[in-house]
Amino acid sequence: MSKAKVYYVDASAHRQGDGSKDRPFKHIGDAAKIATAGDEVVVLPGIYREWVCPVNAGTKDARITYRSKEPLGAVITGAEEVKNWKKYKGTTWTVSIDNSIFGAYNPYIEKVEGDWYFSDKVRHTGAVFLNDAMMYEADSLDECLKAKADPYSWDQEASKYNSLWSRTGTGQYCTRTSAVRIPTKRMLR
Repeated sequence: MSKAKVYYVDASAHRQGDGSKDRPFKHIGDAAKIATAGDEVVVLPGIYREWVCPVNAGTKDARITYRSKEPLGAVITGAEEVKNWKKYKGTTWTVSIDNSIFGAYNPYIEKVEGDWYFSDKVRHTGAVFLNDAMMYEADSLDECLKAKADPYSWDQEASKYNSLWSRTGTGQYCTRTSAVRIPTKRMLR
């Protein structure tokens, strides 16, 4: 049995390394490709915009451990920041997003469906976040322009403010609440 290894990952690394402390990997996924039973992956603080899919599994007695060097310092997200919003009309803002950002899986095309879903409204599996609050999906731009609070919003007061409108695939998203993030990748397999 080989000796357990420790791999390091640093999102701010200038170039790809070998996983050592002096030359850390830039992506958690690179460590996930080679870590084996008993290994540890130490992730330095930062935002990691990637899909992590470990190749190997640990065992009951020798797990593969992924840990942030500083508690809550490393953030793994499948979201990309969306910038370049332009004022559309009144308090409504708009942005275009190229579908190529999604790769093989576009959550804004996939519909929410199943024997548990009883809504008469068509909704999609994708979500858009503004200042860490999830935006609601609107039926149309016209609905956004009316700037009414979303009746299903958890926070009725916050849902009354500026509208942002983004068309991603077939979904349209509105909010009434400045960094906007859209999940573009599945985070875990």
